[in-house]
Amino acid sequence: MGKKGLSVFFLAMMNVAVIMSLRGLPLMAEEGLSLLFYLAFSAIVFLIPSSLISAELATGWPEGGGVYSWVKEAFGDHVGFTAIWLQWIQNVIWYPTILAFAAGAISYLFLDPTLAENKLFNVAVILVVYWGATWINFKGVVASGWLSSLGVICGTIFPGVLIITLGLIWILMGKPLAFLQEPTGFFPDFSDFKSISFLAGVVLLFAGMEVSAVHANEVKNPKKDYPKAIFLAAIIILVVFSLGSLSIASVLPANKISLTAGLMQGFKELFAFYHIEWLLPLMGCLVAFGAIGGVAAWIVGPSKGLFATAKAGDIPPILEKRNKNNVPTHILIIQGIIVTILSLAFLLMPTVSTAFFLLTALTAILYLIMYILLYASAIRLRVTKPNVNRSYKFPGGLFGMWLIGGIGILGALFAIIVGLFPPKQLAIGSPLFYVLFLVVGILIFIGAPILMIHFRKPSWKLKDAHEKK
Repeated sequence: MGKKGLSVFFLAMMNVAVIMSLRGLPLMAEEGLSLLFYLAFSAIVFLIPSSLISAELATGWPEGGGVYSWVKEAFGDHVGFTAIWLQWIQNVIWYPTILAFAAGAISYLFLDPTLAENKLFNVAVILVVYWGATWINFKGVVASGWLSSLGVICGTIFPGVLIITLGLIWILMGKPLAFLQEPTGFFPDFSDFKSISFLAGVVLLFAGMEVSAVHANEVKNPKKDYPKAIFLAAIIILVVFSLGSLSIASVLPANKISLTAGLMQGFKELFAFYHIEWLLPLMGCLVAFGAIGGVAAWIVGPSKGLFATAKAGDIPPILEKRNKNNVPTHILIIQGIIVTILSLAFLLMPTVSTAFFLLTALTAILYLIMYILLYASAIRLRVTKPNVNRSYKFPGGLFGMWLIGGIGILGALFAIIVGLFPPKQLAIGSPLFYVLFLVVGILIFIGAPILMIHFRKPSWKLKDAHEKK
């Protein structure tokens, strides 16, 4: 394959691999027919703007560094560091949610679905798996490419295709559709933000396209081929998300769907109907394997992105420590401590589903703030550095950039606002605790990089890659 030999289809598949996850299917299934609106909203005001803007930035500043470099170029190193910090910390908060999803699948492996709603079981799975994966990564045994590929194929693609197929057969056989029994239409109730709180979680499912934007220069004609790849990826993601969610919503009423075990609940109902219940433990094993494999593969990656800022002296020396395998051990330990503390939310909230969404909302809000910085950077760089060559450039001149960037910023702000409201669909206990948890979490995780920048010293700068171990 030549330097510019990536095909539109291959790049689209790379984008699908980065974005697509089955953990969000139960979240969307709870919305019934309204999930179609959520998906359309997320694609139009988030997925497409973030993808095209990231492509322009990646082709204009291809030296590497991603979000850190782009935002730093526009607003300076203070804001650039805040952006990469937000990208790192949202990933840390994501770990308990994906591992709770894995715990839901593991409960079916044990043939005891009640474990999926057991708070202690979920916390135990989160901590054992996370710290186990961290310990493995300390030894430099990072999950290899083939393991990641197996996780995607066995734990995401195969279960996704299977539940869609079984769901479509259910519908074609004329079986009753649970989502039609719910009093919901295409549009949710905008008069009550509590009823659309799930929007923040759905938007989060479409995040991450900035990661693959670095490949925009590798297609033959970035100006034409990259947008084609983005729209093809968006169509595939929307089809899988919508059909997968509707398959679950067809056999389960919304009030019976668990946000962590909903996928397995759907398989249980469908397997029972087709008299293949014996497949349930195997499916639980595959889904859990996919989730756990994904976590193992991601533990070190984002940490190294944050560690890269050590060269500029943005992080204190304690976070610059590495072991003989060149693994940033202290950052991984900090990650683990944060994951452990956040996992306590599963013990404090009324249900596992509530804790799952609480952490999902916090993850989404922090990630969306990073995206606002990303959109603002693209607009500013069009104004301040219009002559920098960009292989892909969003059409329409400065107006076009203001339009696409403005849509992205407004969409992110709207999702942040609704994400702060306790969801009407879940038993949340104390609304005050729910909101305070989010507000305090946002203040702490945004305040941390600001304080580090404020107190940083010239001595923090890492002069040589092998200097500090």
